[in-house]
Amino acid sequence: MKIYNLIILLAVISLFGCEQFFESRIGREITDIDKNAITGNYLGQQLPDSIPVVFAPGIICNGLNNRDITMTPDGNEIYFTNNTPGYSYAAIFVIKRDQGVWSNPEVVSFGNSTDYISIEPCLSIDGNTLFYASDKPVSDTSDKDDMNIWKVERTPKGWTNPILLNLEINTGQGEYYPSVTKSGTMYFTREEENRINFIYRSRFIDGAYSTPEKLPAQIQCGHNRFNAYIAPDESFLIIPAIGVEKSVGGVNYYISFRDKDDNWSHPINMGNTMNENLGRGWSASLSHDGSFLFFMSSKGLDSSSVPDKLTTEFFNGIQTSPQNGNSDIYWMSAEFIKDLKKKAVYEN
Repeated sequence: MKIYNLIILLAVISLFGCEQFFESRIGREITDIDKNAITGNYLGQQLPDSIPVVFAPGIICNGLNNRDITMTPDGNEIYFTNNTPGYSYAAIFVIKRDQGVWSNPEVVSFGNSTDYISIEPCLSIDGNTLFYASDKPVSDTSDKDDMNIWKVERTPKGWTNPILLNLEINTGQGEYYPSVTKSGTMYFTREEENRINFIYRSRFIDGAYSTPEKLPAQIQCGHNRFNAYIAPDESFLIIPAIGVEKSVGGVNYYISFRDKDDNWSHPINMGNTMNENLGRGWSASLSHDGSFLFFMSSKGLDSSSVPDKLTTEFFNGIQTSPQNGNSDIYWMSAEFIKDLKKKAVYEN
């Protein structure tokens, strides 16, 4: 009996020890995973103040040309564009949060063809429709170089196949950068003669987009203007433009405010902190809660990050780092827009 009891006791101890081992091993693995996991709102990034900073360096801003950002109302999905030089290849990426942990960025399923580019994603206010621009051929005989605005709809199984918006929006002249309001009104840019862009608006009426109207002269500012972003409540429009002010070179971001009578203010430069050293910048948007402003900029390297002597490691490193001369996505507090509104001047 004593020998039998001893065998039982040793078996219990062995089993308990194995359980402790596996619990300890699993615990270590979970801890290691947690150390590397990206968690928290806005990919766990420190929230910016009034000074723009690169958004999610090494995660979204990765040394490629990064631009165009939109997110779902709950902040759990972020869509953005990456493109190679010359737009030989360009695609929309998505990064998702599931059970508190963010995934790695992946190309969206509806835009992963090497035969055409997909750029400039914009989510509807409810997050169930994603609009974007693409030169995807609309038929076997269509011109591949013609940019059009497409959409996909969310289903329980994922996004639908791409749907071309109606001919009221897409004319064959080149349509870009859809931006939508709470009421469904779409603002977009149309490229016309001599590659000059104009900003249009189309109301969503009875389930369809109406004939677009070209916005007034103060919106069509400068020598050329690019991808305008409309606030969800349609209270202001952000306009990347060139040649608005003689003393300001390059593309700068401007803002025009809209009053209750649908009058638009003259464009206001959005300030040096946003436009300083801006090489290329033609993409802006608000965060899902309106607290932060995101914008594209190709600001160069900060001199403080350059070593005393040039090395191979330095050149290899900047290829995969933000602020290497390619465009990055910056973000900052959107509070300053309230101060800009105080400067709004409307047509008499």
